[in-house]
Amino acid sequence: MTSVQQRQKLLGLIDTACADGARLSRACRQIGLSCRSVQRWQRMDAVDGDQRLSGKRRYVRAPNKLREDERQTVMATLNSEAFRDLPPSQIVPRLADTGVYVASESTMYRLLRQQGQLAHRRAERAAQKRSRPRALAATGPNQVFCWDITYLPTQVRGQHFYLYLFEDLLSRQIVGWQVFDCESAELAGQLLRDICARHRIPSGQLTVHSDNGAPMKGETMLATMQRLGVAHTRSRPSVSNDNPYVESTFRTLKYRPELPVKPFENLLAARRWVTELAHWYNHEHRHSAIGFVTPAQRHAGLDRALLEERALVYERARQENPQRWTGPARQRTHVDVVHLNPETPQIKELRNTQKIV
Repeated sequence: MTSVQQRQKLLGLIDTACADGARLSRACRQIGLSCRSVQRWQRMDAVDGDQRLSGKRRYVRAPNKLREDERQTVMATLNSEAFRDLPPSQIVPRLADTGVYVASESTMYRLLRQQGQLAHRRAERAAQKRSRPRALAATGPNQVFCWDITYLPTQVRGQHFYLYLFEDLLSRQIVGWQVFDCESAELAGQLLRDICARHRIPSGQLTVHSDNGAPMKGETMLATMQRLGVAHTRSRPSVSNDNPYVESTFRTLKYRPELPVKPFENLLAARRWVTELAHWYNHEHRHSAIGFVTPAQRHAGLDRALLEERALVYERARQENPQRWTGPARQRTHVDVVHLNPETPQIKELRNTQKIV
């Protein structure tokens, strides 16, 4: 709200502008007022100030506000032996069944919030702080693997086969897989040993990233990784974005036309299906994130030469038919580094702030 002195000054400026030939609307627009406000000021005595009832704010005690003794009664009821572990939605009807009414549910929630008691008051473990997984980067094959387990349907409702799949972060190649009829850390450890032996991965070179499933955190799996010299990282609970590459691979495989319409009859049928799909994914599928080369070509280090040859083909076609090209030839650059859960500038700034505090 404007004061009396401000109104008198503004009215004087507007009167001067109108006397010099300006329109009232333009003069009001220059100072950010509406014509109606100026006309109202001119009709009433500017010395009287704001005559609106809403402009005179007074504090009036709400007639339905609880007295102090009533507040104490409500809080004593909430913290009593019978109701201290129940929410207000359970307390109000229980009191009504005994012919007692002390306050509404909203009032009880408001009082609990004011007293800092609007939380789980039962004896349970406090929420654990989950930190973002360590940022990983792969510059060559067999440096970082991502793995997970997904369900495959069976003919028995409620039972599934389980596809264990390991994928190389840099090349997106499926380096190892197996289908079992159960989830087990021991089976996962056996599969990891076979992969390291087949690819001749030395100790201290490989890092394996996974989620927080029981097979990933089992003692057998952890002991196997320790013997092989394999480091491990895990994503946050219920956050699939921390393990996106293998999740994307599962979606690609399961949306292929080769997926049977009916569930798998037995374990052998499921393994035959995965065998064909893994071969297609590694040797025929052109992956968009690695320049539309196959994962096997990138894993073998052939992608750079393929991308350079492809660029020459595009350039030759542009020179032969320049009228069909409106710009330079398409370039598929070679991806040298692949990051998993990289630290963004916002995350780095947040961590630096937490360290300072």
